[in-house]
Amino acid sequence: MAKASENIKIYHNANGPDISTVSRRVIEKDGLTFKDIDGSGEVNAVNDWRLPAAERAAAYVKELTVDEKIGQLFYSDWRMGPKYPSPRLPDHKPEPDESGLLDEAEVHQKTIFGMQDLPGTSTLIKDWFARHTILRENAKPDDLADYLDQLQYLAENCERFVPVNVTSNSRNENGEIVFGMNDAGGVFATWPGTLGIAAAVKGTGRIDIVDKFADTIRREWNACGLRKGYMYMADTVTDPRWQRTYGTFGEDPALISEIMEHLIPGIQGSKEGITKDGVAVTTKHFPGGGARENGFDPHYAAGQWNVYATEGSLQKYHLPPFQTAVDSNTASIMPYYSKPAAAKSAPQKDCEGNVIDLKPYGFAYNKYFIDTMLRGQMGFKGYINSDSGIVHNMAWGMEKLDQPERIGYAIGTAGVDVISGLFDNAYAREAYDRAHNDYYETHNPPEGFTKEEVVLTDEALDRAVTRTLTEMFELGMFEDTYRCPAEAAKVVANPDDWAAANEVHRQSVVLLKNDGTLPLTADKLAGKKVYAEAFNKGAEQAAAATKALREMLGNVALTEDPAEADYAILMVTPSSGEYFNATPGYLELDICEGKTVCNVDADGKPTAETHEETTLHDANRLAEIAAAVHAHGGKVIANINFTLAWEVGNVERCADALTAGFDTYPSATLDVIFGRFSPVGKLPFTLPRGDEVLAVNADGVCISPNDVPGFDKDLYMPDSLKDENGKAYAYRDGNGSYYEYGFGLNY
Repeated sequence: MAKASENIKIYHNANGPDISTVSRRVIEKDGLTFKDIDGSGEVNAVNDWRLPAAERAAAYVKELTVDEKIGQLFYSDWRMGPKYPSPRLPDHKPEPDESGLLDEAEVHQKTIFGMQDLPGTSTLIKDWFARHTILRENAKPDDLADYLDQLQYLAENCERFVPVNVTSNSRNENGEIVFGMNDAGGVFATWPGTLGIAAAVKGTGRIDIVDKFADTIRREWNACGLRKGYMYMADTVTDPRWQRTYGTFGEDPALISEIMEHLIPGIQGSKEGITKDGVAVTTKHFPGGGARENGFDPHYAAGQWNVYATEGSLQKYHLPPFQTAVDSNTASIMPYYSKPAAAKSAPQKDCEGNVIDLKPYGFAYNKYFIDTMLRGQMGFKGYINSDSGIVHNMAWGMEKLDQPERIGYAIGTAGVDVISGLFDNAYAREAYDRAHNDYYETHNPPEGFTKEEVVLTDEALDRAVTRTLTEMFELGMFEDTYRCPAEAAKVVANPDDWAAANEVHRQSVVLLKNDGTLPLTADKLAGKKVYAEAFNKGAEQAAAATKALREMLGNVALTEDPAEADYAILMVTPSSGEYFNATPGYLELDICEGKTVCNVDADGKPTAETHEETTLHDANRLAEIAAAVHAHGGKVIANINFTLAWEVGNVERCADALTAGFDTYPSATLDVIFGRFSPVGKLPFTLPRGDEVLAVNADGVCISPNDVPGFDKDLYMPDSLKDENGKAYAYRDGNGSYYEYGFGLNY
């Protein structure tokens, strides 16, 4: 058929919700309009929008078939039509439906989360009854609304109507587009990275920055039909080598908690929970992913452990932001892949003072953390949404179980309500059938598990689906299902939102070092020449960034020769590691080129073998440029983009003035450099002094504990590393300033 967006009918209810539909029957009663959701033709508990969402969900789950309920247990990537090729399927050739918006081709693809054989979109929605998909494409607002409307039209044409709840990772921050981390950016009003937002809030003391940020997300996403976000991270950064650092709000649990207190209600619509014009939030990654074992990421085997080397660190540093998220009624919480390392951890207590049994199960499988602590002690009332891939490649601690048993255990025992990664309907059906047939009369459950723990019962299935249906009823998706593409484009183009975001870019810039060179005012530039160059992870990216930088400098007198320059402006954007793959050694934080470092073995311990690491292409030229400029009394201004807590010595020693950005627009940084905006940002984390404070001994133990944020690491550092001020961990620059959490200079 033609686009669903062109055929939407809207019915208005006085003091009630609008009803938007393309093909679903409506019921008129008592002067009101209701949608015939379940096909009964009656204003019953399912169809009556006057009733509480939880009551409607509980009624509906009784009408759905087992396979319809199983179809709602999974969240997985889905693809748009040919206009937006899938970033996950680069070689896939979409087969468009007649609207041109959907992809009807089959896909047989091995992914990082496991093997998946998939049908076309119509079959997925109508026959598989999939109702939870993840959007990765970076579509324009009107195309996005059109596409989502088309999905809802397919769902409306099923016997029983359940909307398609499409989720996305965050889309309102600047940064490199990386699959699985930040899949989209630059289309919606674009703030700096979350670390930059934290830097701006810390520096200005203005939490209303977060209020504006959240309100913009809510309005833009809702206008397009996106009603659920896998965002934001309440994790406290405690090991600086964690790849996901860039998506956090830094290392201070108090600041993260304050941000969560404003961010979640602002996006969802109220402190009490989701509203009809809200967007449901999935807070991640419980109970905090920052306590990495020497930075290893749990997308691969070496990173499967959370290490709590310091007694009480879980309660002191990692859980407080999640408690705030719970108190703010976040709709769902995502447990991390990793599992606690009891043998390497000091005693940790739960919220009632009991010593926790650190059972080595991934947190999505860890009943104590989910059921006892999160629900029982912390008071969480929403639903549990696992991270992607726990049934297959990231099933840490559950390797003994087969895929149906993992699903049965996660949902039936641990308390997960929806599993991300793949559409594992067949495995879930097998887990359900094993609960009702004689499978375990001829097969023993794996050692250490009972049949009851590894099957999917009707009770567990109904509980899980009721919780996710409740969210969609609360969001009003059953009634007001569709969105207007033109209105979506208009909302996202609001100049006030873009202006507010640009202001936070400027506020995010941190001035780390200044000998009086900055601000680079017009009188200082009179008759002077400027050399400008950008450094990046590769030559091609660096060349493009350099060209853009020089264009931004406008009427400034430029030179191609550093030896002629009175000022050099160097924009440094390091990069380290790959998200889904382990490096041969520890994630490198030094800003370096061709640095020889140790390898690690399968247990994460250092070995005698070595390899070379480069985090910045042409990094060795920084000193050469600085020497050429300094030779005739010139000054060097450098800016570092922080996605990780870099070791900055190789840049700072070259620079007379140094600024920090966090996926901050280069134009905003230049506003600070040229004095058009006075710097206010403060560091959201502590920068490590060097390799010596991240050294790992032969047993794989780091000299600075993995579970403690930078501002408290000196409590545990050896005296031999401490200076005359009793400080060991933080970097100290040539002016004597420590680059600690909360540090930042002003003009």
